[in-house]
Amino acid sequence: MAKRDYYEVLGIQKGASQDEIKSAFRKAAKLYHPDLHPGDKDAEEKFKEANEAYEVLSDPDKRAKYDQFGHAAFDPSMGGGAGYSGAGFGGFGGFGDIFDTIFGGSGFGGGFSGAGGRRAQKGRTLRHRMSISFEEAAFGVSKTISITKEVLCDTCQGTGAEPGTSTETCSRCKGAGQVRVQQNTPFGTMASTRTCEACGGSGKIIKSPCKVCRGSGRVRKSVNISVDIPAGIDNGQILSMAGAGEPGVNGGPSGDLQIEITVKPHKIFVRDGSNLYQTIKIPYYTAVLGGTIDVASLEGSTLRYDVAAGTQSGTKVRFREKGVTMLHTTKKGDMIVTLVVDVPKKLTDEQRACVEKLAESFGANNDDLPKKQTLFGKKKGKK
Repeated sequence: MAKRDYYEVLGIQKGASQDEIKSAFRKAAKLYHPDLHPGDKDAEEKFKEANEAYEVLSDPDKRAKYDQFGHAAFDPSMGGGAGYSGAGFGGFGGFGDIFDTIFGGSGFGGGFSGAGGRRAQKGRTLRHRMSISFEEAAFGVSKTISITKEVLCDTCQGTGAEPGTSTETCSRCKGAGQVRVQQNTPFGTMASTRTCEACGGSGKIIKSPCKVCRGSGRVRKSVNISVDIPAGIDNGQILSMAGAGEPGVNGGPSGDLQIEITVKPHKIFVRDGSNLYQTIKIPYYTAVLGGTIDVASLEGSTLRYDVAAGTQSGTKVRFREKGVTMLHTTKKGDMIVTLVVDVPKKLTDEQRACVEKLAESFGANNDDLPKKQTLFGKKKGKK
């Protein structure tokens, strides 16, 4: 059976770019990979066919020969190259290595997301816990924290080389950070790229390592970081600072710093979202007769409130926009005050007589009232 045109196999035009070739193979690999179709010979053959097409078209020299002579360029009987032995290109044990090449991953199962060779990587994200006061959370505050993290070495400026010397391009991988290898697999001889062992994937060789960082280009150091905490942040929320984490690898961006906020409790107020709650005890006579009371606010000012005569214990009063600022807005929540009638536990004889008289005025009988205890435990009442 005649081989299909390699461009047709990958579904691309003859003048396709290397990025288009790689993208087309990525789709074919996801579609026909044997790991996704165990025992499916048709999918296996299509995967081998896509592999062979990609091996040729991704190599400029092989592609040029193919464009000129077609499949005959690699047919030994036609005086061409060494042939493909089935799958027709360099290998990967268990399919893993080729995905390092195409997708930068560590095999098909890794989702093509690994970082092979000199691929730039984002630095490590750090986490820090910060405790702030109730008022600082409500109004916002700027603070300076100290954290220990990896930073670029000041002595070598992150190069890893001793000052006065420089890094050299790795002679094995020519600075690419990867080398191309071939393996024999059940599908034929296949090629892949792997991290260069000589330079560890950096593409550089350091002959005179920096004495401070020992060639790593990094040192652990305690650094001070200024943190702007916005008004309205709540207990347990995370404040993320982009780029304040550890430096990236191979030119990648720095990681982030995530600050978990812990808010200390307040002696008066309880917070729920942007609303504040507090409980105020009012005298018994104020609840009965009415009167004016002082109400504390979070800002520190004192609010005046007129209690209506006959106010019941548990009455709730709402003070509009006297709560906490809503995060990243200028709006404020409310303050809800619960009024609790403070009933006296002890009365003087005069006070008791007044209350008894009041009770009688409401129609209470003398027998309905509890009798006052004497020193000898006997109840004292009228004859």
